[in-house]
Amino acid sequence: MGGQLSVESHVHVVIVGGGFGGIAAGQQLKSKGIPFTLIALCNAFHHNVAALRASVQSGFAQQTFIPYQETFGASFKQGRVVRVDPAAQLVVLEGGEEVHYSHLILCTGTGGPFPGKFNAMADYHEAIEKYEEIVKEIQAAGSVLVVGGGSTGVEMAAEIKTDYPEKKVVLVHSRIALADVELLPSVRQQVKDVLLEKGVELLLGQKVSNLSDLECNVTRKDMRIVTDKGTEIITDLVLCCTGNKINSDAYSSGLGGCLAENGSLRVNEHMQVQGFENIYAVGDCADVNEPKMAYHAGLHAGVAVTNIINSLTGKPLTSYKTGSVTMLLAMGRNDGVGQFNGVRLPRCLVTQGKSKSLLLWKSWREMGQTAP
Repeated sequence: MGGQLSVESHVHVVIVGGGFGGIAAGQQLKSKGIPFTLIALCNAFHHNVAALRASVQSGFAQQTFIPYQETFGASFKQGRVVRVDPAAQLVVLEGGEEVHYSHLILCTGTGGPFPGKFNAMADYHEAIEKYEEIVKEIQAAGSVLVVGGGSTGVEMAAEIKTDYPEKKVVLVHSRIALADVELLPSVRQQVKDVLLEKGVELLLGQKVSNLSDLECNVTRKDMRIVTDKGTEIITDLVLCCTGNKINSDAYSSGLGGCLAENGSLRVNEHMQVQGFENIYAVGDCADVNEPKMAYHAGLHAGVAVTNIINSLTGKPLTSYKTGSVTMLLAMGRNDGVGQFNGVRLPRCLVTQGKSKSLLLWKSWREMGQTAP
C-alpha cells in the first residue's frame, strides 16, 4: 500500500475484533504508520478455518492460534468491548476502561458453539487445551452425532470420518440439501456424495427434538436422541454445529438505529455504517449480501482502511462490490469441494488448494510469524 503517512495527532483508529478482518486492517494500518488499537477477547488470532481439524487431530490446535502481541506490540489490547459511544467517539471495555477513536472499524464476527467457534475472554493456551480435550472426547466415542448440515457440520463430519473411519458418524440436518444455499446445486450434491463415500450416515429434513436436554461435546455412552420425525438415534457424543449469530453485543446499544434484523450493521458501498462517516463495519457484522467468509472479511478491511486513508488525504472514497460466490469446503485433509467465481472446481483442486493445509500458512505469513 506504499509508504507511511504523516497524520495529525488526533488520528487513532480502533479495531474491535481480531478475526480475519481485524488482523487485515491492523496490518494495513501498521504498514502506513497510522496509530491504532486492536481489541480482542483472546490474546491470539484464531485461524478458525482450521478449528474442526484441531478438534480431531491432537497437537494441531497450537498451529491455529497466533499471538497478537508479537505482531502488533503495544497496539494490541485484550478486552471485551461492551459499548460504543459514537457521540464521544470512544469504546467502553468491560471494567470501565475507555478507548478514544477518530475512526472505528467493527469486525466482531459471528459467535457459535464450540468447537466450530472459540469466543471467550481467555489466554490462547487455555483455548488450545480446550481443543485437546474435545479431541479426547471424540477419540473416546464409538459413535458421534453431528447436528447441522451447513458448512461447519459437513466439514466436521468429514474430518471425524477421515481421521476415525471406524467410528459411526451420523449427521442430522433440517433441510434436504446440505451446505450453504449460495453454493451451486452441483457443489451441494458433491458435498453429499463425499460424505456418503466416507461412510457418514445422513438424516436429512429432520430436526433434533431434545437437543436442549443433551450435553454436547462430552462423551456419554448410549445417549438417546429423537428427531421431529420420530427417528431415534443412540450415540456417545453430540456435536452441535448450528446456531451461529452475529456478535453484536459490543455495538447494539450505541448503534441500535443501524442494526439489520440479524444484528449486523447496515453499511453503504464504502463499508461505512449508515449515518457515520468515521465508523466502518467489516466481515460477518457488516450487512452485505454475500456468504460470511474469511476471504470477504479481508476484502472489507482493505476497503475500510483505504477509505480511512482517503478521508485523511482528501481523496475520493472507494467502493466495495460483491462478486460471484467463491467458496471452498475442506472435507477432511484428503477431499474437498467448492466453486470459484461461480464455477464448480474439481475436487482434487480444492483438496490441494485448501483441504491439506487449511490455508494456515497464509495467516502465519500475514501475521509476520513462523508457525510452530
